[in-house]
Amino acid sequence: MLNKLVILIFLGFFSTSIVFAESVKVGKMIGGTEVIYPEWFKESFLDFREDSAEAAKENKHLLLFFHIAGCPYCKKMLEDNFLHGENSKIVQANFDSIQLDLKGSREIAFNQKMTVTEANLGKALEVHYTPTILFMNANNEVVVRLNGYRSPREFRYVLNFVKEKAYQSMDLATYRQQYATDSVYTLKDDTRYLATKQAYNLQKLVKQDKPLMLLFEDKSCDECERFHKEVLDLKETSKILEKYNLVRLDALSDAEIIDPEGNKTTAKKWLKKRNISYRPAVFLYSEGKEIERVTGLLKSYHFQQLLNFVAEKQYSKFNSWIGYLDQQSEKILKSGKDIDIWK
Repeated sequence: MLNKLVILIFLGFFSTSIVFAESVKVGKMIGGTEVIYPEWFKESFLDFREDSAEAAKENKHLLLFFHIAGCPYCKKMLEDNFLHGENSKIVQANFDSIQLDLKGSREIAFNQKMTVTEANLGKALEVHYTPTILFMNANNEVVVRLNGYRSPREFRYVLNFVKEKAYQSMDLATYRQQYATDSVYTLKDDTRYLATKQAYNLQKLVKQDKPLMLLFEDKSCDECERFHKEVLDLKETSKILEKYNLVRLDALSDAEIIDPEGNKTTAKKWLKKRNISYRPAVFLYSEGKEIERVTGLLKSYHFQQLLNFVAEKQYSKFNSWIGYLDQQSEKILKSGKDIDIWK
């Protein structure tokens, strides 16, 4: 549960106009979209042992793109990085790309021990969100996993990391830190965050009754501006955040902190230890433990429901917050309200 990146989630709702006996019209789930794949994606027989070997012969890596029907996060990832721009050329030249339906029924020979459907492969690989991208080496091993959307700038770091086989000597977080040295964002003052002295001891904060939202940003974050404007600063989000202790840390800081486990460290070291390369990164704690983390693009509706899931301790009732999201969405739709998942 704790290793799930959340990132990037779509449940495949369909807009309906069901009318109950009382003539009450349900709301509509909007924001879904058709997902179109490049024609150059590989037509595979879905034996990944062969696919990985074939890619290696051409000095390429295998790229697995998990999606779900109607997923707007998938569409944006494909449009920004596969269908257009410089990254499209890099992917075509250095990767054999295969699309997989997270709910699909096609049979896949993943390795000698496992032949399963697409859906069951997703479960075996703990793919909970879409898009999820897995980069495979010649031995059919996952060398990099991306949960959710990446901007063209951020995705290029990942592509270069894999094609250069830098994973043989370092992790992605270290690689990114070496190359993402330009300044594209300035951390803004916000009175909602606890003061530096209070935020120093995270172990103390996670043990309090209020849940804790731990936010990491830095000057290289090209998604932070949007995250504040389109998600955190919304009235609905701000109201939910009143239930939390809020801590924001500079992901590049060498200032000493006490981490949630009680160790003396720094924000930079703490994120590196967890190989977190995405910014903004969000960690949600309750009752002394990490419940969820966000390391990919989330729009306002999904993020707000995730905050409620943790604040209301719904994790004690549901195996995952996806189940909670499903239930809450159904309630909202039955009340007659529309839900825009891409707002």
